[in-house]
Amino acid sequence: MHIRLEKTEATTNEPEEISRVLLGRFGLLPRKKDGEAQMHKLLLQLYEKKKLSNREKNPELAVIPVEEMAGHAEIKRQTMYEYLHRWLELNILKKTSFVSNGRVVIGYELNGTNLESAFRKAETIIKNHLDDSFKLVEQLQNEIKKEKIKAANAPPEDPTPNT
Repeated sequence: MHIRLEKTEATTNEPEEISRVLLGRFGLLPRKKDGEAQMHKLLLQLYEKKKLSNREKNPELAVIPVEEMAGHAEIKRQTMYEYLHRWLELNILKKTSFVSNGRVVIGYELNGTNLESAFRKAETIIKNHLDDSFKLVEQLQNEIKKEKIKAANAPPEDPTPNT
């Protein structure tokens, strides 16, 4: 997992600006300097689809195929797959499939009833990662202490050479 969190703040109350800042804070924006993906537009579309799905009580309405996701982000389908893994690692999106008109539709939707619940799943992933990291810190400290105690309790070496 390669999470790159940014500390940015919104300068306006516009949904596009806030969504762009939110994605930056969770490491979901393009990382290449010349990256043109409009991931914030995709996020807004995912939210609108989820709201419609909840309102109409039709879960299939929340699902967006990768090709459509790429269209909202203004990138190619293959590039969308590259970005998608980060969203899935953080559990913000989930893969969904259903049968419609005799064919299987595969796509992705927000992993929660709204934006907050989807990003709370990411919070859990990040907190678990930090908890595991702090366990490693404790383990490292304990091992260093053990080595120092072992070295202090070891008999001193005989300074006279063997002849």
